[in-house]
Formats: sequence, structure tokens, C-alpha cells
Amino acid sequence: MSLLRFTVVIAVYAVMYVVCYFVAFALRFEFSVPERLMAVFAQTVLPMVGIKFIATIISQDWRRSFRFSTLPDLVCAGLAMLGASVAAWPLFTMILGPPFVPRAVILIDLVLSTLGIVLLRGGVRLVYQGFRQAGESREVRRTIIYDAGHVGLGILRALQMTAPEYRVVGFVSSSGGGRHRPLIMGIPVWSADCNLPEIAAQLRATDVLLPANLNGRVVRSVVETCRGCDLITHVVPGVEQILNGQLAFSVRDVAIADLLQRAPAELDMNAIEQYISGRRILVTGAAGSIGSELCRQILRFNPVSLVFVDHSESGVFELEQDIDKDSGDSPELHFVVADITDRNSVHRVLSMHRPEIVFHAAAYKHVPLMELYPHAAIRNNVFGTRTMVDLADEFRVERFVLISTDKAVRPANIMGATKLIAEKYLQSVAAVSNTQYITVRFGNVLNSVGSVIPTFRRQIARGGPVTVTDPAMTRYFMTIPEAVQLVLQAGAIGDSGDILILDMGEPVRIVDLARAMIALSGLRCPEDIDIEVTGVRPGEKLTEELFYEWERDLWKVHDKIFRAPRREMDRELMSEALEQLESVMQEDRDFAASTLHQIVSNIVNHDAERVQLLQSAA
Repeated sequence: MSLLRFTVVIAVYAVMYVVCYFVAFALRFEFSVPERLMAVFAQTVLPMVGIKFIATIISQDWRRSFRFSTLPDLVCAGLAMLGASVAAWPLFTMILGPPFVPRAVILIDLVLSTLGIVLLRGGVRLVYQGFRQAGESREVRRTIIYDAGHVGLGILRALQMTAPEYRVVGFVSSSGGGRHRPLIMGIPVWSADCNLPEIAAQLRATDVLLPANLNGRVVRSVVETCRGCDLITHVVPGVEQILNGQLAFSVRDVAIADLLQRAPAELDMNAIEQYISGRRILVTGAAGSIGSELCRQILRFNPVSLVFVDHSESGVFELEQDIDKDSGDSPELHFVVADITDRNSVHRVLSMHRPEIVFHAAAYKHVPLMELYPHAAIRNNVFGTRTMVDLADEFRVERFVLISTDKAVRPANIMGATKLIAEKYLQSVAAVSNTQYITVRFGNVLNSVGSVIPTFRRQIARGGPVTVTDPAMTRYFMTIPEAVQLVLQAGAIGDSGDILILDMGEPVRIVDLARAMIALSGLRCPEDIDIEVTGVRPGEKLTEELFYEWERDLWKVHDKIFRAPRREMDRELMSEALEQLESVMQEDRDFAASTLHQIVSNIVNHDAERVQLLQSAA
């Protein structure tokens, strides 16, 4: 096949080289070539073609695809012709002697030969694409790409090669547009400030393609705009993701995670690997949303062993089936069904596996449900954490990372109150232990069990309505993989007693999220599915906070991680608080809840008073 290709290319090039050389003479002498110079042409045409053949073979131009010619291919061909021309004139002068080939003829021939190759390659590519599109039975979709940089250009080229049914008719760019719109490969670039429905109508576009790395705020805006004018939105992977082998090029529907897309975190992979690789790791709540993702990402850093602890039998079983397929046989994997509130059970687990690092993700997190069952929240979130913290100290665990929540800041609910006490207990032990205790605090994660996203999805599948407690309610959101990456990073850079707070970006209105999910389902609000306001539930706040007033003097320890000013917890106050909580475990629900909130109020007031004293002393 390569011999046939070589023969065809050489034959075509031979004809083109001869024609170009003759036309060069004709142009130089205005199509009236003197007889003596016609003799020079006849004498030198074969040597000239031979020199160009040598340049073509050396540059391997004949091996380069004609159907997929690129700018580097054309540059290579031009350099080959330049080399041939530079070699030809002195060679003719020295060997053939007078009459000499005019230098202008050599220069014109260089231009014509290069132009001939460009036209040949471009023509073959255009003809191939034309026949390919004509042979496609799929409907052509006139498409706008919402990016005019290198990512948008990469998407255009990938579409031309792999998905020709998407015919790109326009780009939208934050820097493009104006009165005189620029063109990219003959396609107009519009400013993002322009009206997208008007652009689409003018271009008769039906689809809008969004790069996967586009900012979440922009994605939400575009989806909302397209929803009202029958434009279909899709997402395509970024160039970096394709080149890194993370994703193959494909066009997919916009997912809910795209609406919250942020710039990827720059992780210090060496620091993470240094404290995880070759270590014995234990994760509580391993079957949960955060815990299971923690386990998957930890396995990438080659621990010597990983212990998966959860009280859910079915959750541990499902996790075992899933992890076994992904992880291979290198680390020791131990799947344990255990209750963190059972001290003897946890003692046996730690005694058997001797973990060096513990990630404590186990917690009851469902806010309205915990309002009904404060005893369960106190037992699991407070006393379960105490058990883990105390035994980590007893077994000389090197590093203990507690997963906390923004609901621990000025808690208005049972869940947040119990997590605040867990944070404070961790700090009280950190002051006297050799174990490094670190708290990582962040907001909601997408698609976690019991969260708003799966709830909305079920309501949409049933035909609505989608229920929102209050139109003004906002929450911080982060994808589960991003949250876990930053938890691992925080574990690498945190010091004992630290409360590290993840940068959650901007809060999102829940009602906007509901509208976006309805639109992503191909439906309209309120025509197809309505949104119903049900009222704020017990324990809910309209807005969440990530830190207290006295924690606002934050400083960055990482691009997306903040460290709150360290406040050592009064151990005596903490001990009294736990004794009070133990005493209410036999009392009724209302008394347990009120006692819990009173304890939290005392702790918050104590911290505020200490801050005031320190500020007065300063």
C-alpha cells in the first residue's frame, strides 16, 4: 500500500513540478520566452524535478495524509521546496554553466511549487470532507461553539473529523465580536455580550456546544437562555482532558455538575503521595458519598493497606464489589462492618489493622430527619467521633482528618450542632495528643445520598412538581471528586488543631438549580413542570456560612483552602458538655434538643468572649 501511495504521489508531484517550472519561465518573460532560455528550460527541467523529488523524500511529504492535512504539513512542504530552490541555482550554475537559469525563475518556481502543494492538499481535504458529509445520512445540526480560543478551535477540528453532523456556523467569545466580527477558519466570532437567541436566529443554529471546563456560572446562564429559545445545549470534553486520556471526544448533554464547574484545583500531588503512599489508611463512613470517593482516590496513591469501615452491611457489600474491580491486588483491602459508637468494636478494628492515617467521614447528615431524632445524631456525630478520636490517640495514629460541614457554623439545627461539638472535641484533644488532628469544613456536595439533586431528579421523573422550600434559599455546592481532592490536600498541609475551610465559590440559589434541572430534562417551567414553594423546614437556614465572625481573619494555605485562626478549646468546658449530653440520652426528644442547643450556645459564647479578651489585650 505504501509503494502504491509513493508511486501515485510522485507521479502527481512530477506533473505539478514540471508545470510550475514552465509557468515560472513564462511569467518571468511575460509569456514570451526567448528561444535560448527555452533550451535552458529543456536542459534543466529534469534536474529541477529530481532535486524536488529528493527534497520531497527527505521531508517525507509523500507519507503525510492528504485527507487530514494540517498547517505543519504545509510548512514542511514549503521548507522542502525552499531547500530544493536554494540547492538548485548554485548547482545549475556550477555544473551546467551559462546560459544561467535566471534567479527570478527559481524564486517564482518556489512560490508556485509551494502554492501547488497547498492547493493540492487543501483540495483533497475539501473533496474528502464534502463526500463524507454527503454520504452521511444523519441530519446536519447547525451549531454554535461557546468558545473562540484554542479549546473552541480544537472542538471544531474534532467535530470535522468525528462528528460531521455538527456543522459549526459560529463562535461565541468573551473577547470576540464588535462592529467588525473576526473569522476563525471562515466562521464568524460573536461577542458574549451579544444576544444569543438573535445570533442563533441569524445563523439558523439549533445547537450550542459548551466546553466541559467552562465556568459554572456561564453554563447556568447559557442553559437558562437556551431554554427559552429552543436551542439544545451540549457539553464536549476539553482539549486537555482528551490529550490526557481522561475522555474520548464526544458530544453529551449538559449534566448538573457542569452548572457548578469551576477552575480545577492545582493539587500538590507529591505532598499527598508523601503522606499516603506506603501507609496504612482507615476510612469511616466508607460506603457513603464522600467516604467511597475518598477510598477510590486514596487507592491511586498506593497505600500499603486500606480499611473500609461502615455500619451499613449492604453499603459495605456494594463497595466491595465496586472497589475490587477498580483497584487491583496491590494494596491490602479490608472491608469492615462496624459501628463507630461501639467502642469495643472500633478498638478491635484499630488493634487488628493499626492504621497510621484515619479519615473520619462517618456522620448522620440529613438535617430535617435529625431534627426528629436528636439522640441518634448525638450518639453518632458526637460520641462516635469521641470514640474515634480517643482511640486514634491510644493507638498513636499519626494523622486524623475529620470531615465537617458548613452547618457547624452558628448551627440552627441538630446536625450542625453535633458537628460543631465534634470539631471542638477534636481541638481539645489536639492540644494534648501526639496525633495530628485536622478538621476540614465544607458545604454541600452534588449527588450525595439524600441531597437536593437526587430529590429533584425523582420529582422530575414523576412529572413534578419540583419542591423548593424558599425562593431565596442558597447553598454552597461542590462536586464530590473536587471536595475529596481538597480533603486529601488539606490532610497533607494541615497542622494539629487546624480547621481548614474549602473555598466553595459562590452560593447558588436552590430555585435556580431546580429550573436548570428541569431545562436539562428537556422540559419547560412552568408549562411542563412547575416549582412549588413548600416553606422552610425545621432546622433549615436560608443561607449557610463557612466560618464564624472571629474566623474571618483567614489566610490561604492553598489556592482553594483557608485556615481559620486557631482557638484552643477549654477541655474542662468540653468535658462538662459531654457529661450533659450523656445525661440527656435517656430524656425525651425536646429536652435533648434544647440541651444540645444550650451547650452549643455556651461554646460559641465562650469562643466570642475569648476573642474579645485577646483583642482587648492586643
